[in-house]
Amino acid sequence: MSDLLKQYRNQIDGIDEQMLKLVNERAKIARQIGSLKEDGVIYRPEREAQILRRLQEHNAGPLSQEAVSHIFRAVMSNCRALEKELSIAFLGPLGTYSEEAALKQFGQGRTAVVCGSIDEVFRTIEANQADYGVVPVENSTEGAIGLTLDLLLVSPLKICGEVALPVHHCLLSRQQNIAQISHVFSHAQSLSQCHEWLNKNLPKAQREAVTSNARAAQMIHELVSAEGTFAAAIASKRAAELFDLNVLAENIEDDPKNTTRFLVLGTHDVTPSGRDKTSLVMSAKNQPGAVVQLLEPLSRHGVSMTKFESRPSKQNLWDYIFYVDIEGHQNDASVSAALLELNQRAALFKVLGSYPVADV
Repeated sequence: MSDLLKQYRNQIDGIDEQMLKLVNERAKIARQIGSLKEDGVIYRPEREAQILRRLQEHNAGPLSQEAVSHIFRAVMSNCRALEKELSIAFLGPLGTYSEEAALKQFGQGRTAVVCGSIDEVFRTIEANQADYGVVPVENSTEGAIGLTLDLLLVSPLKICGEVALPVHHCLLSRQQNIAQISHVFSHAQSLSQCHEWLNKNLPKAQREAVTSNARAAQMIHELVSAEGTFAAAIASKRAAELFDLNVLAENIEDDPKNTTRFLVLGTHDVTPSGRDKTSLVMSAKNQPGAVVQLLEPLSRHGVSMTKFESRPSKQNLWDYIFYVDIEGHQNDASVSAALLELNQRAALFKVLGSYPVADV
């Protein structure tokens, strides 16, 4: 070993010891802060968002912003767990993109509550059987998840945060040769997101939709080991590891920027972080120009609308409700004033939550 290499390694050892000492000092202070909290709320997404933004602003490299965020989310997660290990509900089984979103937002310092459906995620939190939940709400290529929107309308839960997760699909199988694949299983949205790739590479393979990508991977593991079926699943690399499958192809999504947005659900409101979003649902009165009149307060108070999605109300034929995202927190003066007027004009009005804007 050269003297220079030994010198560098000694420097790294010294830095690691300093980092260990500082991280433990941070954990002690975090625990002291936890003892001073009066409301019992441990997870503060607004505070964590502020910390990550500040660190990214001061990041001079060579670590990427994503790497910095990942490292410090892990630190915050483990410090948070000293107060309490939060339980997080998500659509299972293990290996779903919902689990990846939960890991991205909460880190490893949490207990996984695996649910069989999006409905069950909502019910689990409402029954206080989990502290928070993570549910998909829209995809950049396939649009909104209607079930999630419908449940938000009737649920007492509040949106506490959002997670933007780049989704990279893989073709997984027990087989080694992609030419042998005769059946492809996955969630309906994933099959659609990989439609052109499948047409080009597996044009004769039968496609079958299941409840989740990870469930597809689990099925392939069970089917192949028992019957030797030439089947494959579209799922994540993590699913390949969990279910001992071969990765036959990576990044098979048709859109390389394919991203799914997830919502973090809880029972409490979130205070402003400085860069927030507010989600609400409303309906217009049955009169000419009602939708234009309904949205007018947003323009007048200078509030930017980033999403406007209509859904059937399921109350009357051709009756619709609107899901809206706006920039800012409901406690901001301009947003608060606009929401007050919207509430007065709307036939139905509900604020779903204000929360920090996700970092991609």
